[in-house]
Amino acid sequence: MADIMTPALGESVTEATVARWTKKAGDAVRKDEILVELETDKVSLEVSAPSDGTLSEIAFEEGATVEPGAVLGRITEGAVAPKAAVSVPAKASEPPPISAPALVKVAAEPILAPSAQRVVAENQLDASAIAGSGKDGRITKGDALATLAARAKAPASPSAPAAPREIHAREERVRMTRLRQTIARRLKEAQNNAAMLTTFNEVDMSAVMAMRAQYKDAFEKTHGVKLGFMSFFVRAVTHALKMVPDVNAEIDGQDIIFKNHYDIGVAVGTEKGLVVPVVRDADTLSLADIEKGIGTLAKKARDGQLAIEDMQGGTFSITNGGIYGSLMSTPILNAPQSGILGMHKIQDRPMVVGGQVVIRPMMYLALSYDHRVVDGQGAVTFLVHVKEAIEEPQRLLLDL
Repeated sequence: MADIMTPALGESVTEATVARWTKKAGDAVRKDEILVELETDKVSLEVSAPSDGTLSEIAFEEGATVEPGAVLGRITEGAVAPKAAVSVPAKASEPPPISAPALVKVAAEPILAPSAQRVVAENQLDASAIAGSGKDGRITKGDALATLAARAKAPASPSAPAAPREIHAREERVRMTRLRQTIARRLKEAQNNAAMLTTFNEVDMSAVMAMRAQYKDAFEKTHGVKLGFMSFFVRAVTHALKMVPDVNAEIDGQDIIFKNHYDIGVAVGTEKGLVVPVVRDADTLSLADIEKGIGTLAKKARDGQLAIEDMQGGTFSITNGGIYGSLMSTPILNAPQSGILGMHKIQDRPMVVGGQVVIRPMMYLALSYDHRVVDGQGAVTFLVHVKEAIEEPQRLLLDL
């Protein structure tokens, strides 16, 4: 017998919830095949089979809470018949049996990332028709979701019979995932514990947009990554944090801890909720390095592959509601941090420049801050530094 163990869940994480079993008791399993998905306060984890054999026991059903080291189930070890084994052909008069849809396994061809298996299986996608963008042609969760979206947009075949209409209840009660529960608790704690205020400003995006337009092709050719707006804001924020160190501090009991490192959290929306992975030592990175780091973290977030370490230790956060069309908002603090910058939609507006009314691409900026640490003057000064750095990007090069 081989035990299926709950893995270590990470620093400060003491329990997880069994989200889904991919096999039933009595099913054949192969070594390294994903058997069970766990959800913690911060990330989702996938537990693989330790050996070939038969899943003989499931100790914790879906929805159960488990601790690190708990035995989730057991496998009776033994050889599993090869998938490719061909049986004696059926008689010509007998139609071939139709098997029920099965979960796609990592070891099958084409190769699917673990996070893509659930999307493919639940939506009965044809994995052979999905172009994999991962390493060695591996199909990622993003590839599966893109195929699902394309199928939804495709017009229905006129010859296909109409599916029977489902009658839905007026209400549906769904238990919150552990991640969603944690998000809700942390946001409410931030409101209850911090003296949270928000100050606003607006920034003219003309200079950054002109720079992107001029150099985007050369930048991508040289560095292999697209030049976005977020890297400019990360650089502007790290510069402003050095000018106003209170915004990079946090309260611990009766002490204030001033951080001399600049680890910037960048909020990423996923189907399971908002996560904030961290770009480490952002003040030492080039624009290209920042773009690469954000791209890597965002992909891991969408594919459900973020590790707990990816989201710990941030000193300041940035969130961009503009990608969803938000014109203005008051972002909530990512405790225990003392500041978070909200970016918003770029919109052409009439502005007075040199006594003339001109149309400029403008963005509202919002800084939410903990007034216990940051005074109003410091918050406004910080936001002005960010504004100036974006409106005159050369300031970042000259350290002004």
